[in-house]
Formats: sequence, structure tokens, C-alpha cells
Amino acid sequence: MRAGFPIATKGMVIGLLGGSFDPAHEGHVHLTREAIARMGLDKVWWLVTPGNPLKARQPAPMAERIARARLVMPDPKVEITDLESRLGTRSTIDTITKLKALYPGVHFVWLMGADNLVQFHKWNRWRDILRAVPVGVFARPGSGVAARSSVAARAFRVHQVDRGETLRDKPAPAWCFVNMPMNKASSSAIRARGDWKR
Repeated sequence: MRAGFPIATKGMVIGLLGGSFDPAHEGHVHLTREAIARMGLDKVWWLVTPGNPLKARQPAPMAERIARARLVMPDPKVEITDLESRLGTRSTIDTITKLKALYPGVHFVWLMGADNLVQFHKWNRWRDILRAVPVGVFARPGSGVAARSSVAARAFRVHQVDRGETLRDKPAPAWCFVNMPMNKASSSAIRARGDWKR
């Protein structure tokens, strides 16, 4: 494996949690721990993105965001990565495609909050993402009904499974809505309060 890339071997199940993490917070930690516990994931890789094409505001420098992420998520089962920068990818589907090629035999599961599912149909080639990897959608405050009735949820309703743990063995397309105790933390609220400065 290339230097600076996380280690994963054939047969492992790796959750992928992408985002700007600007800043990383307890909500990310909570979702990650729930995913590991409920889905039996071997590892979760946080994919700290260079930028988000759906947001006009650009994030803090990558090094700052990665340093903060490592402070809030000190868990040996979690890798904080800048893989999209290393891979030269800017869209989720391109990242997933390259990771599957680099890690043959590794089963990847995409993880996201329900708030992301609401606008998932705006992501580049979102249908291809759902066809490439199973997707675990985790409850977020105020997003449950909107997520369940979203464009993506309706389009892939026939591929919804009842239990998150089944995603570790399911080929795509497959997705699950995971109800869990919710954490209200959000990066935008933290920035608005000035709790984390650039």
C-alpha cells in the first residue's frame, strides 16, 4: 500500500464517513461509534475533504481540521485521513471507485447523517454511489421524516434493508436508516458560536 494510506486487508469491512469536518465534533464521534457497534465494522475512515462543492464557504485549512478530528476521535478503530487529497478526487463516487480499486476484497460501507440524505440527490452521480457501496443513514435531529421521503430514499426504496448490521454482508445497492439516540452537535452551530476559530 502507498505511504500515507490506511491499511486494510481482504475481508475487512470499512465504514467511510466523508465531510469537511469544519470542525469535527461530538456528533461525528457519536455516529461513528454507533456505526461500529451496530454494523460490526472493523474500522471507520474519516475522509476529511478538501472542500464541499455544495457549500459556498470554504473550510479551514486541512491540517487544522485533521488535527481537531484526531483530538475529538482518539479511537484505534478510526482513521482520520486526507485520502481525497492524496487520491486527487473531488466527488464521492470518484473516491469510492479509487478506494475499491486500491483495496480489492475490502467491503466498504458509506456512512452519513440523515440530513445528508435529504439533499443526496444533489451529489454528483448519487445513483452510482448507491450502486457502488451499501449506505448506512443515521438519524439526525429534525431530519427523519425528510430523509425517509427524500428523492434518493424514494428512488431506492426497494433496496432498503431493515437492520444496519446486514450492510456488512450486503452487496450494493442496499441502504438502511438507523434510528439511534441523537446528538445535536453541528459544525455550523459551533462556528456560529465561535467555539472553534481558524
